[in-house]
Order: sequence, then C-alpha cells, then structure tokens
Amino acid sequence: MKVMAQIAMVMNLDKCIGCHTCSVTCKQAWTNREGTEYMWFNNVETRPGVGYPRGWEDQDRWRGGWERTASGRLRPRSGGRLRRLAQIFANPDMPTVEDYYEPWTYEYDRLLSAPKDSPTVPVARARSQLTGEYIPTIEWGPNWDDDLGGSTETLSEDPVLAGMSTKVRTDIESAFMFYLPRICEHCLNPTCVAACPSGAMYKRTEDGIVLVDQDACRGWRMCVSACPYKKVYFNHATGKAEKCTLCYPRLEIGEPTVCSETCVGRLRYLGVLLYDADRVSQAAAVKDPQDLYAAQREILLDPHDPQVVAGARAQGVPDSWIEAAQASPVWDLIDTYEVALPLHPEYRTMPMVWYIPPLSPIVDEVAAAGLDGEDHKVLLTAVSEMRIPLEYLAGLFTAGETNTVELVLRRLAAMRSHMREVRLDREPDPAIATSVGLDAQRLESMYRLLAIAKYDDRYVIPTAKPEVPRGMAGVEGADHDVRLLLGEGAPAGCGSDVASFHGASGATRVTLPVPTIRREPVPAAGPGTSPVGVPRPIGTDVPATGTAAGVSAAPGASAAAPTTPGGES
Repeated sequence: MKVMAQIAMVMNLDKCIGCHTCSVTCKQAWTNREGTEYMWFNNVETRPGVGYPRGWEDQDRWRGGWERTASGRLRPRSGGRLRRLAQIFANPDMPTVEDYYEPWTYEYDRLLSAPKDSPTVPVARARSQLTGEYIPTIEWGPNWDDDLGGSTETLSEDPVLAGMSTKVRTDIESAFMFYLPRICEHCLNPTCVAACPSGAMYKRTEDGIVLVDQDACRGWRMCVSACPYKKVYFNHATGKAEKCTLCYPRLEIGEPTVCSETCVGRLRYLGVLLYDADRVSQAAAVKDPQDLYAAQREILLDPHDPQVVAGARAQGVPDSWIEAAQASPVWDLIDTYEVALPLHPEYRTMPMVWYIPPLSPIVDEVAAAGLDGEDHKVLLTAVSEMRIPLEYLAGLFTAGETNTVELVLRRLAAMRSHMREVRLDREPDPAIATSVGLDAQRLESMYRLLAIAKYDDRYVIPTAKPEVPRGMAGVEGADHDVRLLLGEGAPAGCGSDVASFHGASGATRVTLPVPTIRREPVPAAGPGTSPVGVPRPIGTDVPATGTAAGVSAAPGASAAAPTTPGGES
C-alpha cells in the first residue's frame, strides 16, 4: 500500500444558481490575456445541453479518456504510441474554434466617442478577438445552452440524452434543467499526462494537481484530444498548452481556489483525500464501467485508520496533511454520508472533482397531487418519479447505474424531512434516518455541512511549500541557493507511464542552470552611477550628460535612449 495525498473538490449542484461568478473571476485571474480569449478554465453548463466545447461528452468523436483492451489493460482511446506518432502533425480528434466559440468583444469606444447630437443611435458592433473582423451574428458561446433558456434547440445533441432508453418530455410543464459547473478534474489516472509526447504534463506528488511545464511543452496538443473533459487548451499566441491549475499558489498558503472563494451559492468544498497509489491502475481497469464508482471508492483510504496514518507518514505525507484529511469535508461527503459522485467515471481517469446531484422540485409536485410533500414516506417514494430523470443523472455520475443515484437523492430527501421535524420542535421519526441507512446524528451533521457550513468547514486546506522546478532538486550544488529561493516541492521528471503519475520516477533528471543570490549591496544612485534599476549605456563609465538622476536634458538636446546589454534599444 502506497499512501498518497490528493486535493479534491465536491460541488453541491442543489445550490448552484447559474450566476457564472466563478467563471468570471477565474477568467480574470488566469486567462485574461492574449491567446486565452476562448479559454474558460471554469465554466457553468446548463443541463440538458451540449456544453463547452460543443458535445465534449461524445467520446466516439473526440476519443478522450481510456479504453480497456481484451487483455484487461488500459490504453488511451486516442490510440497507442504509433497512432499518436502518425497523427502528431495533424490531429483529427481535436476540437476547433467552432466547437469552442469564436471570442468577441464590442466596440465600446464608439459609444463613448459618439457625438451627443448624433442623428443616429450609436452601435457597438461585435468584433472577433482572433481576427479583428466584424461578426454580423453571434451564433455560439461558452454558455449558449444557458442563453437559449432551456430551449429544445440543442436538446437532441446532448450525448447523455442520446444514451438514455427513456424519452424525455419537452413540454414546458415537464421540462427540467440544472447547472453543472466544471473545472479540470485533476484525475488520479490522467490521460492527458500519458498522451503528452514531450512529457510536459505532470501530476504533482505532494497534492495531486495536474500541471503543464511551460518550458517543456512543444505544442503537440495531444493532451487536448486525450482529455475526455476537454479541460486542456492550446494558447495560439505562446504555442503552449494551458489548463486549470486548481489555483495552487493559493492552496500552498492555505487559501481556497478563486472559484471557491467567490462562489455565491457556497456550493464548493475543498479537502484532502488519502488514496492507495498502487491500486489506481487496477481500479481504473475493472471490466464493467458501472463498477468504476465503487472501484474508485475502494482506493480512497480512511484517514482515521492507524495503518493508513502510518503508511502516509512512511511515504512522507506531513502530519498537517494527515490531520487535514481527517477533518476533510470532501471525505465526509464521499464516504461518511455517501452523497458525492464522480463525473463520468466511465472515462476511467479517476476524476477528483465530485458532485452532489440535484434534488428536483419534488415537494411542489407532490403537494400539487394533494399529498404532504414533507412526509418522508411520500417524499422518498416520489424520488424515483421526479422531474429530472434518474437515468439522466446516472448517465452523468455513475455510468448509467441508477440505484446509487437514487440512494443519494433519498438521503437528501430524508435529511429534508428529518430537519423539518427538528425545526418544528417535533420528535423526528427514527424511521426517516434508518430508511436510508443513516442515523439521526449523521443526518443532522450532514445538514450542517451541506446547508450552514462555515468557511473553515467547507475549506480544510493544509499549507505547502512552493514547487521546485522539475529537475532542479537534483542539480549538484543547488541545495542551498535553490531551496532558499524556492523551497522544496514537486518531483523531478515524470514519464508517460501510469506508474510515474504517483511518484515513481522513471525519467532522467534535467540539468538546469543554478540561480545565484546577489550577496553585495545594491549601490545607491549618485554622481557617477546609474539610478537603481536603469541600465547604463554600453561603452560608457558615467551616464550621458544631462541624463543622470535628477538632471534634466538641456533645451533642444536629445537624450540617448538607454540600451539593453544586448545592444537593443
């Protein structure tokens, strides 16, 4: 048993109001620059719908994730090494701009500069941020399903609906929708890491975050097509791949991600999970896709187990991380209460962003039928007949297995009925809790976590040291200066084999130049010296006449522009 730690997230879909605040703040923090105009590390989709990029769940088209061979081994759906090598210069399985959307902006300056006595109303036309050309009609966007307001225009294109055996009614009385926020899943078995030809994608051993080494990335874009969630993007300005970093600079100082910090509905939970790295490949390769949820649950380890704690310490997991795992709200929602489910486990990537499925407005439906919508017997019976079909939720979270989804919804409904009795100062019926396999104490603690949890209850994040650039830790003579500058952190190199995702180094160390620390004091500005931070013109011992600090150039004289050491002005 090899115990390792992973930062994971749970989102409660019952509390998402579709305000897109998380998307906007993430955009402003991470992708508000050239080349990233179309990127949304965090996006909120309206379900049913086709999502962003369009139809990302259709793996028959995009060939993302893993597939199980006849021998029981896993290989990327995009193909083995030979197939990827043959397509390295022309990848047919990669989304285009049309699948994402062509980003645009508006000519707001025309509104501001229009004369006040203009005979016509000024118009801010849409202009493409990629080509600069005018866009006469906006035809698609990152949240177009939301813009359509639950329209049936794209309903037939939803891959999950296409796989259902029951027909979904589209009349307004029976229509349903809910919001699905998505970020990178930071999987335990990431296909993007295995598919990267240059080894630029890697998974940090200390916290499990999947990152891109920008220096090593060569822009092959195999990671884009290999990711089944389509959360790896290509920056056309830099020629590098980019993705959600789970805001690791914030996590390292104990703060939650930007999307979690700014979430209006307070639906996100962050915490540490301990897992057995030796069994990841085995769990991901189970034969029946509907067994993948249970297989992933089995490799998650109980942080209160003394044997697990000892194993974690033996693998170098700090005590602060073990204590955080024991207090983790993510562990409670996944294992203690069993109400969180992974997104599309059939992709076999072992995703680590889990979801609590939404409970339909079932009380109003039951009350409209003349029954007591808060009675637990009536409510639990009506769960299977609610407006959001169980089969649709199962297609999202359990590879089509409906019993697990129904149990989760029954527990949420039982919590509602139990707390109704508590709030009315009535003795709760013990049958409410026992009918869903819990007791009254656990129902009430689950209510506190889901409904009224405080900031420190939702985010239990241990601090960590900054990451050392890969290969830097092994450079001879670098121990003093590098650690003083950056601290100790991530592993050296990562290979493309699955074992290397979890700390088994199979790659040679990279020799990098060692940074040095300036020991001498910085000279102060004065006669005969350049101002601090201003380079001195090459070939001169003193600043040019009239251009020293505090001295203005003579009238009519032109001051020489300072040049860089390379001779460029």
